[in-house]
Amino acid sequence: MTKKIFADLHNHTTASDGDFTPEQLLERAKALGIKALGITDHDTLEGLKNAVLAGKKYNIEVIPGVEASIRFKRSFFTGTLHLLCYFKPARLLEDKFVKGFQNVLAQGRGENLSRARIDEINKNFGPAGKIVLLKRDLTFKDISAFSHNATRRHFALALNQIFGIIDTNIINTIIGNNSPAYLPSGIKLEDMSRFLRENNVLSVLAHPAAGSFTGKGHYKEVLPPIEIVEQILPDFINAGIKGLEVYYPGHIAEHQELMKSWAKKYHLLITGGSDCHDGKERPLGVSGLSEPEYLTFKESLA
Repeated sequence: MTKKIFADLHNHTTASDGDFTPEQLLERAKALGIKALGITDHDTLEGLKNAVLAGKKYNIEVIPGVEASIRFKRSFFTGTLHLLCYFKPARLLEDKFVKGFQNVLAQGRGENLSRARIDEINKNFGPAGKIVLLKRDLTFKDISAFSHNATRRHFALALNQIFGIIDTNIINTIIGNNSPAYLPSGIKLEDMSRFLRENNVLSVLAHPAAGSFTGKGHYKEVLPPIEIVEQILPDFINAGIKGLEVYYPGHIAEHQELMKSWAKKYHLLITGGSDCHDGKERPLGVSGLSEPEYLTFKESLA
């Protein structure tokens, strides 16, 4: 028997990388009979106020949230994992809370991320680095000459045009994914956990087994396998997370049972969502919580 989805707690809008505006997403949720909807755009609170208003229009309870990118640089894993961070709609009216959250999220992208990446490059490849490939330290001005919201391409341009490095292999050695200087996008876990604790935000580890999805399609995220996530899980527990996203389109039954055992061991909530981005590849309403499961979640949110 197919599980009836009462609450779908993981969805994206045009505020990040979704195809639907908040109102369009709520309209679709209404047509599917969903009673509660989580709006969790990537690293932004934009769109949440409009989502709450649309929820009132369609008589659907909107749970505001953010899918925050958390970066790791470990001997066994360098990359990004995601936290779903939920809070009450009334918090959107608190300027201190909204600005504080925005400031924390900004550390994982833009200028803050560029400066952190520059530091790693200089430590590894600058004049005092482990392998000297740069005639002087790289500076933020070198990168911002090309863009204030720099991508890898802008770093490559700076190395080529400012430092005169024409060998693409050397450039890749400095900025490639396998470089010892590589730093993924996202926020440091300790910075995010500090904000979450101080502001009573309910955090959930998003799609822990998506990197081990055996099927095809977009649900196999560019994430580590579940064995790596299991190694990092104690760090998230110590950081104060409250739940695991167990019900997810990219989680096979075997992984769901494993994560339920983690939830029992660490006294964590079980949540779920569709990770909706569009109407075809990653649609709304394919995963989520039953009404009793949602009531347990909502009680914890309070």
